[in-house]
Amino acid sequence: MQIPTRPFGLMTKIYRHVLPEVHQQLSYWKQRAEAIPNSELRRQALESIRTKTFHCEGGGIYSLLAKEHLKEAVSFIVAYQTISDYLDNLCDRSTSLDPEDFRALHDSMHHALTPGQVLSDYYRFREDTDDGDYLKDLVLTCQRFLAAIPQLEIIQPALWELEGYYSDLQVHKHVKQDERVPRLQEWFQSHQPRLPKMTWYEFSACSGSTLGIFCIVSYALAHRKMETLVKQLKDGYFPWVQGLHILLDYFVDQDEDKEGGDLNFCFYYEDEETMIQRFHHFIEQSDQSIARLPDSNFHRMINRGLLGIYLADRKVKEQKQVRQLARRIMRRAGGAGLFFFVNGWLYRRLKPGL
Repeated sequence: MQIPTRPFGLMTKIYRHVLPEVHQQLSYWKQRAEAIPNSELRRQALESIRTKTFHCEGGGIYSLLAKEHLKEAVSFIVAYQTISDYLDNLCDRSTSLDPEDFRALHDSMHHALTPGQVLSDYYRFREDTDDGDYLKDLVLTCQRFLAAIPQLEIIQPALWELEGYYSDLQVHKHVKQDERVPRLQEWFQSHQPRLPKMTWYEFSACSGSTLGIFCIVSYALAHRKMETLVKQLKDGYFPWVQGLHILLDYFVDQDEDKEGGDLNFCFYYEDEETMIQRFHHFIEQSDQSIARLPDSNFHRMINRGLLGIYLADRKVKEQKQVRQLARRIMRRAGGAGLFFFVNGWLYRRLKPGL
């Protein structure tokens, strides 16, 4: 299977090969979630799949980089993203504000990237514990697919680094409300010397994506020589591409997060004009990072696709100010962004529940 280089070819492969496989995998994990004995864990597992299917669909696009190993890549991506979405629900929607609890839960994401790692009791700091091995089975699924990659030891340090950013973010952002920003600022300061110029909330956004992990694993599954490629890919996706991805996610959720009192990194820009200028900066820096990657046309399309698909979300239309700002961002996305915007708009309205 050739890696697509044009928007129409990309969308054809997504609809024909990627989405059916993603939905088949999600159907399996939904059945497993329905069998979870504990009612609270069962509710959160099912809710995370119902409301965040889009995350697996988007991540699944990277399976095209695995070529003939697309199915294996999708199995890993869906399992790993399902862990991420499930844990996000457990941290976001539960009564726990204990950082030790959040750290224990997110140990599972590191273990999922470490075949042979002995699994621990991820629920040891909470009352709801009996998930019928749902989380452990997700972890073991990831381990099984990674164990089959001959170059695993070469790519693992990069995977662990990206996972470390992600898990640290999830711990810091879910503690008591008055502790969140100070913890995130202190965490940012510990990494700031190695980062390009950005704010603490932008670094947090850059840390909150799994795209870099999916990209690296998919290339490795295709038996690409990873010795030098793995650093190229990590630096190509972190920080700019991942940051753009997550900032867009927060951008469309602004009204929802205001109502729920949730942390939203877009709220920390001094004004809307500054936010839009920084979005443009992220787009420009992402393009520059991507230009240095193999299959750069594919990665550029994904980057433009993120803009189009996120801004096609129904929530954008429901927020007048966000809708006006979205139009300004879309102008920077060009023809490819518009193509993916139209596709995203149609898909979300034709597919129930999106």
